[in-house]
Amino acid sequence: MPYSRFGFSIKKEIGGAVVRNRIRRRVREIVRLHREEIGAGWDLVIHPKKVVVRAEFGVLTSEFLRAVKSGMA
Repeated sequence: MPYSRFGFSIKKEIGGAVVRNRIRRRVREIVRLHREEIGAGWDLVIHPKKVVVRAEFGVLTSEFLRAVKSGMA
């Protein structure tokens, strides 16, 4: 495919709907801001852990990019 697709899977164990939606918004924003850095043709399912709720946005961004780039190698 000429583009990558992303899915988000967040367990109910992490928290209520408000908490899960906050996590989803944060991760979706990271993907939106760094879509160009991720190569085309990938189907990624992102399954964040509870620590994402408390983590700083910059840390989340760097960890996400590190994970995606190591997976593409």
